[in-house]
Amino acid sequence: MSKTLVQTRYGMVQGVQEGTISSWKGIPYAQPPLGALRFRPPQPLEAWPNVRQTTQFGPMAMQPPVIPAELLSRLSMSEDCLTLNIWSPGADEKLRPVLVWIHGGGWLIGSGRLHDGTSLATLGDVVVVTLNYRLGPLGFLYLAELGGKAYAASGICGILDQVAALQWVQENIAAFGGDPHRVTVFGESAGAMSIGTLLAIPAAQGLFQRAILQSGTFGPVRSSTEATMLARDFLKILDVGQETLSSLEQISAERLIEATSALTDWQEATEAGDTIHFAPVIDGLFLPQHPLQVIARGAAKHIPMIIGTTKDECLFYPFADSTWREADDETLIQRVKQQVGVAWPGVAPFYLRDQPDEQPLLKRLLSLLTFDQFTFPAIQLAETQVQLCATVWAYRFDWHSPLFGGAAHTLDRIFVWKLEENPTIRQMTGDAPERLQLAKLMQQAWIAFARYGDPNIPDLPLWPKYDLEQRATMLFDRESTIKNDPNARERQIWTKALSV
Repeated sequence: MSKTLVQTRYGMVQGVQEGTISSWKGIPYAQPPLGALRFRPPQPLEAWPNVRQTTQFGPMAMQPPVIPAELLSRLSMSEDCLTLNIWSPGADEKLRPVLVWIHGGGWLIGSGRLHDGTSLATLGDVVVVTLNYRLGPLGFLYLAELGGKAYAASGICGILDQVAALQWVQENIAAFGGDPHRVTVFGESAGAMSIGTLLAIPAAQGLFQRAILQSGTFGPVRSSTEATMLARDFLKILDVGQETLSSLEQISAERLIEATSALTDWQEATEAGDTIHFAPVIDGLFLPQHPLQVIARGAAKHIPMIIGTTKDECLFYPFADSTWREADDETLIQRVKQQVGVAWPGVAPFYLRDQPDEQPLLKRLLSLLTFDQFTFPAIQLAETQVQLCATVWAYRFDWHSPLFGGAAHTLDRIFVWKLEENPTIRQMTGDAPERLQLAKLMQQAWIAFARYGDPNIPDLPLWPKYDLEQRATMLFDRESTIKNDPNARERQIWTKALSV
């Protein structure tokens, strides 16, 4: 192991080299958002005079203790979390493609430190970056209508943190052997939904050239009215009045996170159709409209994309929330009906009446939610881009998990990153030897896309671009294949239901 020094715009950083890969961890990309900077946009860094040791990950963003206790006990949390991590084959002048990972977790949990870039950097001779951003109320509590201009960015701070990290990459990544003109953002779940928002934000224009959206497109962006209603409920829990908003700067971050768990069920309190409390807000300033509307006007037509989902996304839900397993049939139907909203009358018969009787009701309802929350939004984004003559490749991840009973949410993320040989991962993926080959193929396809803007590689079938006639989709599985319009019947049903 040797030390690796790099001069950034803000000062010298010292990382380590292990084998052929150098890494730098916990590099700050903005000022700590503490005190008066809480609920404010990320502020530019100030230069540091001495060599900064960047051999340890920075703290995770403040979040509830959802991550498994044995892992959480080894991780620190802090508001001082705006850091990023870099893995590179060399701090030289080679100008390699750059892959910037945005983690998921419902904008409430997660961290860039949970993904190690060594495998991708080694396999593809690329630079890999992961980052932290503010989560929960610290990243998305909308206070602008209650507190005025001082809080104008409060409902989208977490996304603006990502913008600041991407700006840092533009300014500094060449010193780490990366090409600032070949930056690919990739993410899964809320990470992909963050990318869907970045595609529509003027402040992010020009900061990346390609995008990979895994199991997410836009997610539940909030109207200012919805977000203000949520903020009022949140302030009531904290016993903070509109006239004393500044006192939020003195309340401990731990207390703010605790207050999140006391919020009423968002799905029951509103017609939002989802259970996530804090999400990006359409504030008319940083995010002018719903991202899909902005993208439909051509904001991202110059960005080639890979867009995909897992086949059975929502099979993950009963494992994350036991109430799905415990509820009776009527409760399940009402829950899903409320989440789906206006499309329910048009789509419910296909899942409740036209599916084989032996398939359990819960599985049928979860199939409905998969299409509602993941598959159809992915199709909508792909269609929108194609209509603008933009370049899109579509995929569906079909690998069967013995734990989930299908290709559940988060599985494609595991395959794109290194398949660690630990009991939890083996439970989720199974131990079939083909899983290692599939992981390598997906990594190679992602790397090819980052390098050339095209994911085609020799060991996969020819992957055509998505269009509105064939709708070619790569099905990643033990034997990966191309299928045209794999969800044709469901797509037609949902298109009709939502056009009424």
